[in-house]
Amino acid sequence: MSQYKDLFKIKHNDLRPGKGKILISEPFLQDAYFQRSVVLLVEHNIEGSMGFVLNKRTDLFVNNFFPELEELPNIPIYLGGPVNSNRLFFIHSLGENIIPNGVKIDNKLYFDGEFDALKHYVLSGNSIEGKIKFFIGYSGWTENQLNGEIMSNSWLVSHSSYEKIMEADDDSFWKESVKLMGDTYSTWINYPKNPDMN
Repeated sequence: MSQYKDLFKIKHNDLRPGKGKILISEPFLQDAYFQRSVVLLVEHNIEGSMGFVLNKRTDLFVNNFFPELEELPNIPIYLGGPVNSNRLFFIHSLGENIIPNGVKIDNKLYFDGEFDALKHYVLSGNSIEGKIKFFIGYSGWTENQLNGEIMSNSWLVSHSSYEKIMEADDDSFWKESVKLMGDTYSTWINYPKNPDMN
């Protein structure tokens, strides 16, 4: 396995992590949560960092947990990370006027807010496609932990558009995010997901 790491290991870029940026996992990270994952950072400060894995869709739907939403089209839930894995979180672009008490991530995105207001919005017949994304659990790092992982080349820091963040669904988003980093990282895409099986 070490020979693969030497072949595909590439020094991290110089972009600093921050709220609204994404983290792209290195190709040989085998962790169940973070293998070929792209994480949206919703908090990053001296106390630590918090984010959601964007591209790990589960078999669960929001509708299954709220009887009043059962008749609506299925609303998927994504695996946000290993912390607080029994709690539902969401990001959205609806703003403070529609969902009060959300945390602003950037000019377009918010994190959480009043869930009753969200339910009211949905039950009023409004479409949420491309506007809201739900997660079970979140990804968390303690003080300086994320910076250390970036320095050890476990993550690349990058940007992504609001539309891509909302559309992210599976490994293809990881590949697309790596491609946007340029030719320097092109070898990552060809690295086998399960190298021991080759």
